[in-house]
Amino acid sequence: MRIKQLSAMQFTALSLCLLFFTATASIVVGPMTIPVFDSFQGLTPWASELPQHIQMVIHQIRLPRTLLCMLIGAILAVSGAVMQGLFRNPLAEPGIIGVSAGAALGAALAIVLFAQLSFAVPAFMNLAAVPLFAFIGGALTTLLVYYMGTSQYGTSVTVMLLAGVAISALSGAGIGYLNFIADDQMLRDLSLWSMGSLAGASWSSIILSAVALIILLVVFIRRASSLNALLLGEAEAGHLGVDTQKLKTTLILLCAMGVGVTVSIAGMIGFIGLIIPHLGRLISGPDHRHLIPVSALLGALLLTLADMFARVAVTPAELPVGIVTAILGAPFFLYLLFQQRGKM
Repeated sequence: MRIKQLSAMQFTALSLCLLFFTATASIVVGPMTIPVFDSFQGLTPWASELPQHIQMVIHQIRLPRTLLCMLIGAILAVSGAVMQGLFRNPLAEPGIIGVSAGAALGAALAIVLFAQLSFAVPAFMNLAAVPLFAFIGGALTTLLVYYMGTSQYGTSVTVMLLAGVAISALSGAGIGYLNFIADDQMLRDLSLWSMGSLAGASWSSIILSAVALIILLVVFIRRASSLNALLLGEAEAGHLGVDTQKLKTTLILLCAMGVGVTVSIAGMIGFIGLIIPHLGRLISGPDHRHLIPVSALLGALLLTLADMFARVAVTPAELPVGIVTAILGAPFFLYLLFQQRGKM
């Protein structure tokens, strides 16, 4: 079923309005009560009139966290949409097929190997070492899952899911061993993202996420028509002039890059890439030229809402946002499994 009541332009305008109001509410909501008017004033040139502690909360904590939420949600959503189109299966998602776990293992390895540099050169850790290792882990995992699940007869979702389970188990064992040998500082760094958290938002991580999202959107939208052709099958796409091998390699590496960036910054936040593409198809249909930007908007909106809930659910403590997305996504995944079972 496709929602046809709204045109693409109307939906985009509505989504941007919802995202704006959600982002504004995200700046207002938190353990510390800040009046709505003061929150708005904190974003204007008259912010200096506010007390110093309110300025600090808005500019150093809530605003960076809100922006990072939107960027991470958009990256995960577009990566999920592209992976589902690439594998031609609605169950494909970075977390479920083990890509996030592989990226997490790479990031954890970087944190342990370069622990001595975390104080001396923090920018190197946050902008180079951890994202690079997370990208390598995610890329290797994606390639392994794809080649294990693909044969001359097509792509087997069962093999993909089993490969994802095995890789997640191995990655979990590796991360557990790294936790075992880590010192207190390493454990602190590992705990920041082990369950998925956006508490460590910074302007450097926002810049890195923004650059990654721009690259993904530009390349994915340019490859959208080829991805549409790939939905017909690799042979059919080849007859239409699509270089399927180059397309698959490009999309796999870019998805791994996106997942690697999100895991290195925010940890393992699952199911955004599973839920959002299905909602996007209900709104825009299966055409990736429309699905990719719609998924970006919806992903930013959903993760921002989830993070707002995580901040106030167990006040004054904070619930990891990865737990909230898992609570939302696991039942949805079971529903999709039951649908696939009915088709079989």
